[in-house]
Amino acid sequence: MKKEYSKKVLEEIIKKFPEVTVKIHGPRRTYLSVVREKVYEFAKFLYEKKGFRFSIATGIDTREGMEIIYHFTHDEAGTYYNIKTLIPKDDLKIKSLVPFLPAADWIEREMHELLGIDFIGHPNLIPLLTAETWPADLHPLCRDYQDEHKELKIKKKLQEEHCEE
Repeated sequence: MKKEYSKKVLEEIIKKFPEVTVKIHGPRRTYLSVVREKVYEFAKFLYEKKGFRFSIATGIDTREGMEIIYHFTHDEAGTYYNIKTLIPKDDLKIKSLVPFLPAADWIEREMHELLGIDFIGHPNLIPLLTAETWPADLHPLCRDYQDEHKELKIKKKLQEEHCEE
């Protein structure tokens, strides 16, 4: 098989998931946009039925919402199939992939901690990167983090000034 996306694989995906939007970014990278309610089923299909390997996921705070991109590789063809979904900021919830894909454990924990996304069904959403004393509602990769962080710094400075007196 050539080292590029497979038309046969895409046809099978579209047949099973007609709501998926396909964007071929290049011969070795394809983006598959899907609503968050279908991500679990779609990722499970790629992993269990197509034998794709989960590489990593990316979380991005955009103006439109929190975007998650799950990166899967089709090793036989040397291609990436990336599942993109958008989560509204007023409802930061998505079903965890961990029940069938243990490799998603740490990256979902990181996105929970750094972006505030709640992965429903994840067995252990404890922080990986921040201190135990870090405020649970403060997410460093969010667009509004600088504003929130600014208030935290002011509080810390006021506490330090109070202690010096």
